[in-house]
Amino acid sequence: MKIEEIGFILTNRDECLAKRFRALFALRNAKGKQAIDYITQTLREDSSALLKHECCFCLGQMQDEYAIECLIRVLEDKREHPMVRHEAGEALGAIATEECLRVLRKYCDDECVEVAQTCQLAVKRIHSLREGEHFMQSVYNSVDPTPTAPETDIDALRQTLFAKESCLYDKYRTMFALRNLATEEAIKSLGEALVFYQDDQNNALLKHEIAYVLGQIQSPHSVSYLQKVLSDFNENEMVRHECAEALGSVASDESQQILNNFKNDEVTVVRESIEVALDMDEYEKSADQFLFLNSSQEARC
Repeated sequence: MKIEEIGFILTNRDECLAKRFRALFALRNAKGKQAIDYITQTLREDSSALLKHECCFCLGQMQDEYAIECLIRVLEDKREHPMVRHEAGEALGAIATEECLRVLRKYCDDECVEVAQTCQLAVKRIHSLREGEHFMQSVYNSVDPTPTAPETDIDALRQTLFAKESCLYDKYRTMFALRNLATEEAIKSLGEALVFYQDDQNNALLKHEIAYVLGQIQSPHSVSYLQKVLSDFNENEMVRHECAEALGSVASDESQQILNNFKNDEVTVVRESIEVALDMDEYEKSADQFLFLNSSQEARC
């Protein structure tokens, strides 16, 4: 499938959201200015906060400076959904140019806690890169917002992750270390941390990232923790959304049943996430329908 065809799917509001998500990730894999143009067009024109947040995520993963101008515009627009602004800030941290650093510094004290924390992490990430800190290649092939902690002792990692006094940057590093270990004990530690911070509204960003890495791991051991937080209607919607998508990645019969229970959720971001998550569930069980997503060579035609 050619890039133009994939781009049309992404930008076509009449297409179902799940299909547009597949097109978005196909464009991310294709890379290049034309793919970015379709993604930034969606950022400018679409009304779905969920889709726009995922557009920002993909632009960050692509790490192409061509996307910087659009990402700055999204971060600076305080009318935009906080989840989208957060992802734009994280993407700028992933691209990590001097221009990105200058803009990110301006929003480290943003009135939205999640945006401010994202920009603080992104600024520290760029400084760490410049100071020569080693960013280990993620086993999940993702560009992470912090390096991974070198520690491998789970008890020590748990201590940092659960300590209220630990800074967010260190908690992130610890979280990625546990993700890379991916043992049952490591997964349990991440799940317990997700629940531990459940009533802490100042740690929505951390909880959403824990749910994200549990989705990367794709272990059934995480399902009960993800279900508990998804079921909490008082939880921040960006956290519930990430729990839903993580359950879609796990793709077990149990996780599918849980997702079906929330198909009519009152929160738009969560309801749309359920739609996408159920599609992810189908993908994990039968990759044939997603073949065009993996055709990055065709997408460059």
